[in-house]
Order: sequence, then C-alpha cells, then structure tokens
Amino acid sequence: MSLKSINDVLRILEKQAKWQEQPFQRLLKCWAEVVGPLVAANTRPLSIQRDVLSVATSSAAWAQNLTFGRTSLLLKLNKKLPTPLVDIRFSTAGWQNPSADRKQQQTVSPHEHPSYLGDEINRPNATPTKDVNAAFGHWTKIVRSRSHGLPLCPQCQSPTPPGELQRWEVCSVCAAKQFSKQKS
Repeated sequence: MSLKSINDVLRILEKQAKWQEQPFQRLLKCWAEVVGPLVAANTRPLSIQRDVLSVATSSAAWAQNLTFGRTSLLLKLNKKLPTPLVDIRFSTAGWQNPSADRKQQQTVSPHEHPSYLGDEINRPNATPTKDVNAAFGHWTKIVRSRSHGLPLCPQCQSPTPPGELQRWEVCSVCAAKQFSKQKS
C-alpha cells in the first residue's frame, strides 16, 4: 500500500467533485461570467434536456437577439462545461417567477368570494321550459328567494351579498361603475 501526499488526495477529491457535479449546476455558476452582466440580468437558464439548454428571457427581443448569437455563446459555454451542449433555445416562457405565477393562478373558492350567499340554489325543476313567461317567472322567484333578507346597496338600493358590502361598501355593479370612472 502506497502512501499519497495530501495534495494528491485533494486533487483526486476535486476531480471527483467536478465529475459528480451536475452540468446544469455548473452552467449556473459560470452563466454570468460567460454572457456578461447585461445579458445575465435579462436571462435565466431553466434546464438542460438532451444537451439542449433552455433559457428564459425578459422579452421577445432578447430571445431573438440571443438566438442569432447562440453559436458563439455555445462555444464559450462548452469550454466551461464537462458535457458539451448541442443547442440553446431562448424564449420568454418561464421568465416570470414560478412562485408568483402560482399565486396568480390560485382560484378563489366560492365561499371566499365576496358575492357568496351561503347555500347553493335548489333546482327542483331542472327541466327547461319552452314558455318564456313561465321561465321568467321561475327565474324571478329564484332571485327573490336568494335576495330575501340581504342588505341593500347604499347607492342603488339593490339587495347585495354582505361580502360585497364589506369589500367595496357598495354592490359589485356600483363598484364596477366606480372603477371604470377612475380609469377614464
């Protein structure tokens, strides 16, 4: 059994660590150095799949400009990576922060909506009627039963779900009118 110096052992460990390091992690470390600070501020590497790097860009203009120069960028990156890349794809998809996207995509459950009234509408007669007057009469009965006991909107005096009054201090129709006046 031969003894090795500490420097030899450290070199071996360093080589093993680089070998075990994932190519994408390695790319992330050198991305800003290779592309420069301006490009790095407007791009975000997303993944490497089948030796193709996917990069999110802040705008379509950035994606187009970087696509034109991707050959030289590939050469620079491949000097730094253990496994060479075959291509780079630039797109605005994925630029937005994924956690922020999830927050925007969350849906409001019915009972959390300001217009929620409580119980669902009972529909004993689910069969459609061909008589327009009968259908209208049925609809007015449902609306009256749903709005019975609701507080009134201070502006238009229409029955309003309590959640709408708490949120906007008026019904949703009056709130929409107020918002549209503010925009114009």
